[in-house]
Amino acid sequence: MPDTPARPGPSRPVPTLDGFATIAAGYDLILCDVWGVLHDGTNAHPGAGDALTRFRALPESGRPRRVILVSNAPRPWAGVQAILDGFGVPRGAYDAILTSGDLTRSLVAAHPGERLYHLGPERDATIFNGLDVTLVDVAQAERVICTGLFDDTCETAEDYRGTLEAMRARDVPMICANPDLVVERRGELIPCAGLIAEAYAALGGAVTYAGKPHRPVYEAALALAGSLDDRAPPEPARVLAIGDALRTDIAGATAFGIPSLLVARGIHAEELGVSTAHATLGDIADWLDRQAVRPDAVIERLVW
Repeated sequence: MPDTPARPGPSRPVPTLDGFATIAAGYDLILCDVWGVLHDGTNAHPGAGDALTRFRALPESGRPRRVILVSNAPRPWAGVQAILDGFGVPRGAYDAILTSGDLTRSLVAAHPGERLYHLGPERDATIFNGLDVTLVDVAQAERVICTGLFDDTCETAEDYRGTLEAMRARDVPMICANPDLVVERRGELIPCAGLIAEAYAALGGAVTYAGKPHRPVYEAALALAGSLDDRAPPEPARVLAIGDALRTDIAGATAFGIPSLLVARGIHAEELGVSTAHATLGDIADWLDRQAVRPDAVIERLVW
C-alpha cells in the first residue's frame, strides 16, 4: 500500500486546462489510465486517442515521447488492446500496455503448481493462460485470485461475506487483480474487485494488490519505458500520470512522486457536475480542498 500523502492545504491552486497541448511539451513519458480516459466501458473518447497521438509526435527533448497505458484491468495486456481496437482507439496513441492482470500473472508464476480459486467472472479466466496452476473450489484453494464480482450488475461485496469468512478461517491469502472499487459504465458506477479485497482485508485477511495505486505497478511501468529505448527511464518530473480516479490514479502518482492530471469526466463526473453531455466544468477548488490528494492539473476530458 502506498504511503498516504499528507492532506493538501488550500493554498496551492490546481489549474484547469482547456487542452493537454498547454503542458504536453514538459513531459517525456505519460502513464495513462484506460477506462475513464480512453473509453467509458462502451464508447471510445476520440479526443483522448488524438491527444496521445499528438503527444507522441512532438519533437524529442533528448529522448522519444512515450505513452504507456496503465490499466487496472484484471486480464493480460493483449485483451485490453483487443478492446481498444474494437472501440477504434488508434494504436498510434500508445507504445505499450501494462495491466494489473500482467502483474497478477507474475505473482502467480512465482508459486508454480499452486491450487487457486478464481473469484471473478469467466471472462477474466485468460489471466491463467499458460500458467502452472490448478483451479479448484474455494475450500481446497491455497490462494484466491480475485478479478471481480461474478455478476457486477446486481451483486455487492456483502454477497461474498460467507465466502470471505471461510477463507479467513483458513488464512487463505488473496491477490486482488483489480484494485479499483468502481468503474464507470454508461454513466453508472460498477463495483470492482477492490471492494471484495477491501472487505477481506477488513476481516483481517491477507491481500496483495496488483495495480494502481500501489508502487509496484509504477516501478514496472518505468522499467517498461526504459526497455522501449534501452536507456534509463525519464526523471520523475518528466513523467505524467493521467487518470480519472483520485483513489488510484492520483493517489498512486502522488505517493510515487510523479505529477498527475485528473480527467473530470470519469468516475468523479457527478461530484464535479459534468455527468451530463452539455454540462461544463466549473470552479472545483472547494471540492479539491476536501480531498486527501490533489492532482497537479485538471482537464474536463483528455483532448489536445
